[in-house]
Amino acid sequence: MIMKELLEAYNAKKSDIRKRLEEFKKIAGQPDEKLFSELAFCILTPQSKATTSWNAIQALERNNLLLKGDEKQIRPFLQAVRFCETKSKRIVDNRNFLTENGKLKIKERMLDKDAYSLREWLVENIDGYGMKEASHFIRNIGLSDNKLAILDTHILKNLKYYDVIGDIPKSLTKKKYLEIEQKMKDFAEKIRITMDELDILLWSKETGMIFK
Repeated sequence: MIMKELLEAYNAKKSDIRKRLEEFKKIAGQPDEKLFSELAFCILTPQSKATTSWNAIQALERNNLLLKGDEKQIRPFLQAVRFCETKSKRIVDNRNFLTENGKLKIKERMLDKDAYSLREWLVENIDGYGMKEASHFIRNIGLSDNKLAILDTHILKNLKYYDVIGDIPKSLTKKKYLEIEQKMKDFAEKIRITMDELDILLWSKETGMIFK
């Protein structure tokens, strides 16, 4: 019965979900500044709402601070985001790390990798990124290729609800993350919904919206 409800929800939202994923796919071809907005957004999302985090990024962009502001200038725009001091520093540090000769070099340094290699690179090099944040960024720029899971609380809750996992882990080691990711892949194949579609479907089930 619950699987029937899930499939019915998918059929009702399928068009909007696919439209959103097509929008994501266009982002990788946009200027590096746009990719940095997405990268910074995923720095803000841990323990904060996605909408709140995106609103903060947009406010920084409107005030010409995301690409040029220092920590002190950025911090007031992150007041609604948890750990605003740490995250404002991470935005600046990562921006500096990805800049060469005054220009962002995101595509040049990242986009020659497949989804798995890119995730490894991001986790190793981007301050504030773990497996979840790296997977989120890759999906949001349309390069996940239905391979990566974004294991936030909404997704984990639903994976437990649908008996994909037995319990929600208290912490996610890399090994545990990959283990649950594989189970989600197997589940997606079983119900014939792609990984990226399933992620948005489950997230929208909890939040009531198709977002990012």
